Amino acid sequence: MVGAVTTPRREQLRDFLRSRRERIGPGEVGLPVAGRRRTPGLRREEVAMLAGVGVSWYTWLEQGRAITVSGEVLDAVAGVLRLSVAERAHLYVLAGLNPPVARGAAVEVSAEIRALIDGWVRGPAVVRDRYWNIVAFNVLAGRVFACDDGEPHNCLVSFFTSPRYRAVPDLWADAAPGVVAAYRADAALLPHDGEFQRVATELAASVPEFAELWQRHDVGAPLQAVNALRHPEAGDLYFDATTLTVADHPHWSLVLYNPKPNTGTADRLADHPHLRISESA
Repeated sequence: MVGAVTTPRREQLRDFLRSRRERIGPGEVGLPVAGRRRTPGLRREEVAMLAGVGVSWYTWLEQGRAITVSGEVLDAVAGVLRLSVAERAHLYVLAGLNPPVARGAAVEVSAEIRALIDGWVRGPAVVRDRYWNIVAFNVLAGRVFACDDGEPHNCLVSFFTSPRYRAVPDLWADAAPGVVAAYRADAALLPHDGEFQRVATELAASVPEFAELWQRHDVGAPLQAVNALRHPEAGDLYFDATTLTVADHPHWSLVLYNPKPNTGTADRLADHPHLRISESA
């Protein structure tokens, strides 16, 4: 445990571990129940035994002492105490470690999320996963970004390969470094996840501009940049994009696009009847 852990946090760690320990009976973890116990739940030595750590070490952990702790040991304790994903992350924070990033399995997009992107009548709306694959989009996003062809689409790949983005070269060149830096920052959250590297390696092999930017190793948060593209019917379109995290699926991002004021984008969209919001994809 790092020395920066404050006294209040150590007190919270003590209370949290004790409360989680007291809610689990010995019979629930396969231990014999003999006679009456003075305190509810598991004893400290029982948690230590089941987690494969020393009794003194676990006692010091629960007391919030300044000891060295690893994620592997915290995971073992979390398993014994049957902590939920949120509780496990809380344990990491109280122990002075960065919580692990939740690895989300493929999940069907809920009706609520679909209703949200359908209800975004100001412009395109998409939901993307941690690799920037689009998992849901409204009709306008499909038609503006050309992701309604039934094929899987990745936002990073599309930005570097779609003729619609590359047709606005000055704004594209200004935005490209920030796009790559944001993708590398996301990849750094899961350094052992090979999917990020697969996407980057394949893209670098075919797009020299991406390869050069990827080799810089720049990282950064998504910027509030102008998204510009040239639609084959509506012409040049400019959007301000806002990226939000989906609370119950933190590996998903909801990206909402607003027509940029004073660019004529809203008028150009309105002039084309098929660029309408009516259903999700």
